[in-house]
Amino acid sequence: MKNLNTMITDMLGPFGPLMLVGMLGVFLILLTLPVLMKKQADPLDRLKSSPRKETEKGEKLRGAQGNVQLEKYANFLEPQNREEYSAIKLKLVQAGYHSKNSVRMYYLAQFTLGILGLILGGIYAMLQLQQGVVETKDLMMMIGIPAGAGYMGPKYWVTRRQAGRQEAITNGFPDSLDMMLVCVEAGQSLDQSILRVSKELKSGFPELSYEFEVVSHELQAGKDKASVLKDMADRAGVQDIRSFVTVLVQSQQFGTSIAEALRVYASEMRDKRVMRAEEAANKLPTKMTLATMMLTVPPLLIILIGPSIYSISQNL
Repeated sequence: MKNLNTMITDMLGPFGPLMLVGMLGVFLILLTLPVLMKKQADPLDRLKSSPRKETEKGEKLRGAQGNVQLEKYANFLEPQNREEYSAIKLKLVQAGYHSKNSVRMYYLAQFTLGILGLILGGIYAMLQLQQGVVETKDLMMMIGIPAGAGYMGPKYWVTRRQAGRQEAITNGFPDSLDMMLVCVEAGQSLDQSILRVSKELKSGFPELSYEFEVVSHELQAGKDKASVLKDMADRAGVQDIRSFVTVLVQSQQFGTSIAEALRVYASEMRDKRVMRAEEAANKLPTKMTLATMMLTVPPLLIILIGPSIYSISQNL
């Protein structure tokens, strides 16, 4: 054992035995994870999963089977808390991921990228140890930073996608209200106008077009109009659409004219879009101040003071 310890120390440095034990622990964890993540078969699930062949074929056509491989690890890849699951599911829907297995894929990406970052960080730390002595703090940073970046990468990506999709919906919403107002005043019902608007917006604002299309399909399926509109507001996550849904629901409950409500709200949305543009334009000079100072003042000082400093240094 002493000779083995000496050989490992000569190859990997003074932290060689510790690193070898750590890598062995990671390898054992990776070996035991499939056993821990494997979902135990429930007798009731076996009864449900053994119907006639026709039923199985119909479920496959409807996509009810889902991803069988991920189903085995559902207890590990999905939060067991209902509130946490609903929150991450809503966030993924607002980011544009509407798949049934989106939550599992999200946590699988976090787990996979975290392990990959841990392995890459360990390899980089071993290479640095071979070149010389590395402090424990630096060693932990070399291993921990790639693992943390890999684990937080999917969360950052989903947050950016969510913000971008909400911004796209906000930009296209005033135009959709104008189109809907024209359709309603032309004699179409609200359901028909929503379907027409979804078709017209598909090329310019596909995110908003998708939301209106889902609303149209749910209304055709017989779902309650108020719940359909509220679901749309939740999927979009935009305050303007929430207010719009409230206006439509109240107009339906009190029996007022939908065209008049759309006309007033569309006018407010146009004014609000102009205000957002003016706000962005007013912020621009403030944002450019720092860049202007950094790129203008130093060259100006060099031009004005540089010759004087040069002449003084020559005289000295």
